[in-house]
Amino acid sequence: MQTYNKNWLNFTVGFIVCLFIRLLPFRPPNIEPILATQMPFGKVYGGLAGFLFAFLSITAYDLVTGTLGQWTLITASTYGVLGIISSLYFKKFKASRLNFAIFAVFGTLFFDAVTGLSIGPLFFGQSLHSAVVGQIPFTSWHLLGNVSFALTFSPALYRLIASNKKTETRFIINHFKAKQA
Repeated sequence: MQTYNKNWLNFTVGFIVCLFIRLLPFRPPNIEPILATQMPFGKVYGGLAGFLFAFLSITAYDLVTGTLGQWTLITASTYGVLGIISSLYFKKFKASRLNFAIFAVFGTLFFDAVTGLSIGPLFFGQSLHSAVVGQIPFTSWHLLGNVSFALTFSPALYRLIASNKKTETRFIINHFKAKQA
């Protein structure tokens, strides 16, 4: 638990940036950095942190946009599970552009298969055939966004924020205390 206490600033900044980007008007569908942020956090802080980051990101967006519903639990939980899986994946593989991109492909396919093939048929009476056909362009956009962010944003976040001791809350507080002394 000590890691969470001393790195809450990283989570807060990541959370706010992801929410802000998702709230941008006229943003192409599924072009959002949750997975790209979640992967470095899962690598550095572990599976629980990866789960909570994604779960809370999805839930907060649905709350802010007034779209909170039964589907929120499925989408938030599925993205949360990806946080746990990313933690396990990045225990075995180094945090590189290629490995972030590989995880983004498989993570996106997993997320879209679980959510896209369940929510429409379960909650809106959509046929499974319609869900599969409609999922193709949706997943194409999602792959484009997640892989692009995984190649650019994830490595930068990992290098500059998640693994940088200077962004730890303890370091920032001690820095300000030293300036006041």
